[in-house]
Amino acid sequence: MRGIVLVLNAGSSSLKFAGFRATGTGPEPRFTGQVEGIGATPRLIARDAAGAVLAERRWAGAEAPASVAEAVTTVVRGIEASLHGQPILAIGHRVVHGGTEFAAPVRVDAGVLAALERLVSLAPLHQPHNLAGIRAATKHFPGVPQIACFDTAFHRSQGWVAETFALPPRFYEQGLRRYGFHGLSYEYIARLLAAEDPALGAGRLVVGHLGNGASLCAIAGGESRGSTMGFTALDGIPMGTRCGQIDPGLVLHLIDALDMTTAEVSDLLYRDSGLKGLSGVSQDVRQIEAAGTAAAEGALAHFAFRVRREIGALAATLGGIDALVFTAGIGENAAGVRARICEGLGFLGIRLDAARNAAHAPEISVAGAPVRVLVRHTDEERMIAEHALAVLDADGG
Repeated sequence: MRGIVLVLNAGSSSLKFAGFRATGTGPEPRFTGQVEGIGATPRLIARDAAGAVLAERRWAGAEAPASVAEAVTTVVRGIEASLHGQPILAIGHRVVHGGTEFAAPVRVDAGVLAALERLVSLAPLHQPHNLAGIRAATKHFPGVPQIACFDTAFHRSQGWVAETFALPPRFYEQGLRRYGFHGLSYEYIARLLAAEDPALGAGRLVVGHLGNGASLCAIAGGESRGSTMGFTALDGIPMGTRCGQIDPGLVLHLIDALDMTTAEVSDLLYRDSGLKGLSGVSQDVRQIEAAGTAAAEGALAHFAFRVRREIGALAATLGGIDALVFTAGIGENAAGVRARICEGLGFLGIRLDAARNAAHAPEISVAGAPVRVLVRHTDEERMIAEHALAVLDADGG
């Protein structure tokens, strides 16, 4: 197959995109980009594989894309014009929730789209925008295969014990179970480590995808064995604006005793909690660290405590740990947060090298430590491109 695989990752106010050339050895990166500030003052920037700026634009007034769908249309038109006749083989989309039905990437048709629409309530911050991106791309490229790739799919190997809640079995059969998220990121990291070091890739890993959305995953032999996220992407460790794990009785209290509506509770837990809510400053770790207030310090300390606690739990899930891996925005760039998290984990064999950590080295543990501590860049877009090509190959092109 010759041509370009386009990848779209649509969020609530941003659109990430990437293009890959299909080769005999897999997708070759050609460009990446992002439109941010959708609905306010949108800005587009696109770079080639070497990082050089290909295009940069700011919009104002009526010309600005007002929605994710409009941003998708603007981006794909620009990409199409720049390809000079090269065919677009497929468009791969990140879809946060695949429910019980979708355990692998799938070509999208009307039936698939309708099934994904029914899952919107399980991922209200992400799923509507993911689907808007698919619809816009389908409208502009009606003959190009649209491939949905799911953040939940990687975790289908967890098994019943890890998936189930302690509820009567009928609820599990209805799909009320722990799904786990950030699966595309975890799958990429698992494959990357297996390629770098097959023995390590076959071992016991705890991977922390720490960004505005944050979770951790226990991986053994390249497969998910447990995740901090559950039925929705609200569960687990604190995030930028999401609370993470919370006593369900507290939610009932908010509704029954404080007379909050379910919409108000949803806004509180999804948009006004986490690092933003605790710090009173921002969801951005850089701004929280710079603030220097007691509340900001408390937010970082709580975040590190919760992550550290879950690392211990996931290590127990695996019966031990061979490597701890940090990835995503905070995991890759916040040396201070990594240090806070690893402090006190010596009982697991985790020993951080302060100089390596400060330099964001690929390996930040002390030499000879029982557990390796790694920092790796994740690439969900490349993972989606690989999946899209695999679906095309399985379907015969």
